[in-house]
Amino acid sequence: MRNQNTTHRRTIKAAALTTTLACVLAAGITPSLAKPHPSADDLAVAAFVRATKGDFGSAFSGIASVYHDRMTASGEHMNPNAMTAAHKTLPLGSIVTVRNHRNGRSITVRINDRGPYVRGRVIDLSPGAARVLGVDGLAPVSLSVAGRAGRRV
Repeated sequence: MRNQNTTHRRTIKAAALTTTLACVLAAGITPSLAKPHPSADDLAVAAFVRATKGDFGSAFSGIASVYHDRMTASGEHMNPNAMTAAHKTLPLGSIVTVRNHRNGRSITVRINDRGPYVRGRVIDLSPGAARVLGVDGLAPVSLSVAGRAGRRV
């Protein structure tokens, strides 16, 4: 035999859940389970739009630095000679043109990592990209988003 208190508590909980569900349905609120889930492509496009909208203006100019991580956020091994970079918010695979304000050089890089995590810095360049751009340590740069790299199959 079950304890009467346990049975009574279960009855109260069931009644409360039924009442809550009735109120939700009466108010015309659809449960989140009924909403269709967005595809991976929809999420990627939305993230790209959010990142580029939020980065226009002063966030697109700042200080660039050089990084030497072994692994990147995209799962690739870091190739020091590749034209790649790290950015905090742009989606991985974004193509960005970086212009060095000191010497006027520009370069196109692919975002494959996250960072920099230092205030005032907008991008971390791979050693190869920094060498071509003429960055030795830190440099003032401006960024321009060119699009997204083609997807690998």
